[in-house]
Amino acid sequence: MKKIYRNTLLLATLAVVAATYTSCKVSIPNGATAVKPFNQDKYLGTWYEIARMDFKFEKNLKNVTATYSKNDDGSIRVDNKGYDMVKNKWKQSIGKAKFVKGNDEARLKVSFFGPFYAGYNVIELDDDYQYALIAGNNLDYLWILSRTKHIPDAVKANYLKKASDLGYQTKDLVWTIQDNE
Repeated sequence: MKKIYRNTLLLATLAVVAATYTSCKVSIPNGATAVKPFNQDKYLGTWYEIARMDFKFEKNLKNVTATYSKNDDGSIRVDNKGYDMVKNKWKQSIGKAKFVKGNDEARLKVSFFGPFYAGYNVIELDDDYQYALIAGNNLDYLWILSRTKHIPDAVKANYLKKASDLGYQTKDLVWTIQDNE
């Protein structure tokens, strides 16, 4: 009986370790490369979401913004906010981001839930840090961000081509409503 209990406990412990390791591993889609050199100070501040691959945490949201600032420990505070059109209320998620390698490469891991991280890879960025194309761990996650509520057609076309060339189904993008205030 002790042997069965010990083996069960060992297997459970190994399962927890494996799940934790897997949840902390972040990646970048095949063929994509993160922006390098990257200036995190220029990237900080508020970005408007122009488009996204829809997923449950952002379902039915409009007026979506992401605001990035430095935490005291060197990580980046991530403050995502959007208005839920179905529930008629604001939704906010606060998390933290850390660089995967050095802070001169735009590969980060972001967590909103304890030790569970997801990839946040800036794969296209203009020289003035006004427009950004963000890839997640895989082809299920993609965002187009802008410092303003609109993006020039030429930038949009460039980002859509890059995403499509990587294998993203750009027809599935949700174009975020950004109300004028």
